[in-house]
Amino acid sequence: MESSCPVPGGGEWARHWRYAGLPGLELLRARYVGHAFPRHTHDGYVLGAVTAGVEAVGLPGGTEYAGPGSVVMINPEVPHTARAGRPDGWAYATLYPSAGLVAEVAAETGAAGRGGGTVGFRREMVRDPEAGRLITEVHRAAEQDDPLTADTLLRVALARLLRDHGGVLPDRAPRGAGARDAERARLLLEERMTAPPTLQRLAAELDTSPFALLRAFRRRYGMPPHAWLTDRRVRRARALLAAGSRPAEAAAAAGFSDQAHLTRHFTRIVGVPPAAYRRAHAVPRR
Repeated sequence: MESSCPVPGGGEWARHWRYAGLPGLELLRARYVGHAFPRHTHDGYVLGAVTAGVEAVGLPGGTEYAGPGSVVMINPEVPHTARAGRPDGWAYATLYPSAGLVAEVAAETGAAGRGGGTVGFRREMVRDPEAGRLITEVHRAAEQDDPLTADTLLRVALARLLRDHGGVLPDRAPRGAGARDAERARLLLEERMTAPPTLQRLAAELDTSPFALLRAFRRRYGMPPHAWLTDRRVRRARALLAAGSRPAEAAAAAGFSDQAHLTRHFTRIVGVPPAAYRRAHAVPRR
């Protein structure tokens, strides 16, 4: 089993890993004091049970302060930040279930309803000590290499949270010329991740102005293009590291200038350095 790794800051540690007995899930257990997560997103869900201290989570609707007994629930692609809500920091156990896993549980339990659509959580922070206990027990079972218990508790936790706080999410995608420009800009940045254009050139290609594009992009994705690109580069690096690439290889393929550049942004967004993430996630090469 991969042990916890220290992260910058006194008394901080983190373990971010994938358990073979729970496909479609990543796990993070950590204590942070000075570490602050910049605005970022996930392609799956975030379910975090705070076990000590206070976490301040910056969300589109404002900041939520989560203490022991609280569960933070973040839907895919929702931009958010995280930092300590008081000087002694916070500790938590977090599950990152994939969209497919949540959809499977929602369909089986009836949380998806009959109309289709994307299932998610209507609230971003709730006080639910029992759900928090289930989340921490999923970690405990995985760490003890008990796949039956871990999978059972995971599905019970998901079913409980979907039953009490879930539902089909409304379509909130903005429309209009600005939204279309933001979407086209996103596609261009994805295509040119290793050699992106300047904001001025990107706007010129879309026949708009830099500030109009900046405003439209912020409205659509919750962050400016350069921050969105860094977030996506880290996502690509995560996939490469999990596939066995070395940090230097992942840095070059994702568009970072060098391994140090990757390490700085990766650690800020993911919470552990890329080398530690690779050790805990990568499938050994043959």
